[in-house]
Amino acid sequence: MSDGLSEVEDMGPVDYLILEFPGNRMTGEGFPLLLDLVERRIIRILDLQFIRKDKDGSVTALELTDLGDEVDVTVFEGASSGLLDQSDVDDAGSALEPGNSAGVIVYENLWAAPLARALRGSGAQIVANGRIPVQALLASLDAADAAGSG
Repeated sequence: MSDGLSEVEDMGPVDYLILEFPGNRMTGEGFPLLLDLVERRIIRILDLQFIRKDKDGSVTALELTDLGDEVDVTVFEGASSGLLDQSDVDDAGSALEPGNSAGVIVYENLWAAPLARALRGSGAQIVANGRIPVQALLASLDAADAAGSG
């Protein structure tokens, strides 16, 4: 088994997020929280790419220096595993409204790595996964409250 494959088999699940910033306005409020997750080894940032969708619909990848002085993200400089390519940038851009920007984050769930290793070692495999949007959770809780009080 090659070292690269062995390393991948030791990894936790890998997820991605596309975080949209209306009007290209990044305040940086969430960056200290993201950094805290990294420092506590809950996640490992594999890729971090910023993009902008212009009013005409064109999508542009941004360099950290393009973000200006409002947000200091230099701590994430070099976070590039090569997993993201231009087609991923284009796909992420399709989720954005024109005139907005986004951060695309690919991260490993380090907290789950020991469990994932143990499960893979026993022959188990993930056959499906997904996310439940917060809006769906809130709607479900509201429906349950309405049913319970009715």
